[in-house]
Amino acid sequence: MADTYVLVHGAWHTGELMEPVAAHLRTMGHTVHCPTLAGNRADDKRSEIGLSDAVDSLVDFVETRQLSQVRLMGHSYGGMVISMAAQRLGERLRRLIYANAFVPMHGESLNDLVPPHYRSLFDGIAAASGNAVMLPFPIWREAFINDADLALAEHTYGQLNPHPYRTFTDKAVLETELAALPLGKSYINCQQDTALPHSLPWHPRLSERLGLFRLIECAGSHELLFTDPQRLAQAIQEAGRD
Repeated sequence: MADTYVLVHGAWHTGELMEPVAAHLRTMGHTVHCPTLAGNRADDKRSEIGLSDAVDSLVDFVETRQLSQVRLMGHSYGGMVISMAAQRLGERLRRLIYANAFVPMHGESLNDLVPPHYRSLFDGIAAASGNAVMLPFPIWREAFINDADLALAEHTYGQLNPHPYRTFTDKAVLETELAALPLGKSYINCQQDTALPHSLPWHPRLSERLGLFRLIECAGSHELLFTDPQRLAQAIQEAGRD
């Protein structure tokens, strides 16, 4: 059965970087869109853009294209965005899919959900970089893409872009907590993901906030979209099916 997916990228990424995953989903017969959120476009002013701007850009993307029955997937930071967008897109959505993604409660920021050493690191980088943050390569190499060889790690790092720090510090605004949202929900957990330490895990610490949800697990790092896009596409289809 052909379904409609909208794949929402994480911090430092663009929609274009989701295209290898989208290509595999398309070969499975699905319609797939990969928007780039406000804050990660080439000419965006990183110092001015906040979480609500990113959410607005996603809502506008879905509404202007009159998409319906959407399986809306958010990767990592994208979980913050889809959580807020879901409150507004309502009947246009069929299911929310979180891929090693943040699941906020009302009033929480992304920074509230990460270890203190990340907050301190990002505070310092943002203060020196016009309120934009870039992930240092050693963290990318060891914590985000630990299943890649050095050449792939270096190549993919070169495709990242500075990210607006306000999207990490702004608080999520949710009229309805996600567990109470009358919508299908799924969580994809890549088991070798150490972007967050396993003492503060993606699953079940964040996934259980969805209430009733479907769990899909597979091997891979936080950046499975680069290291095995076909496997991530398969997990997304498993997470998105009715």
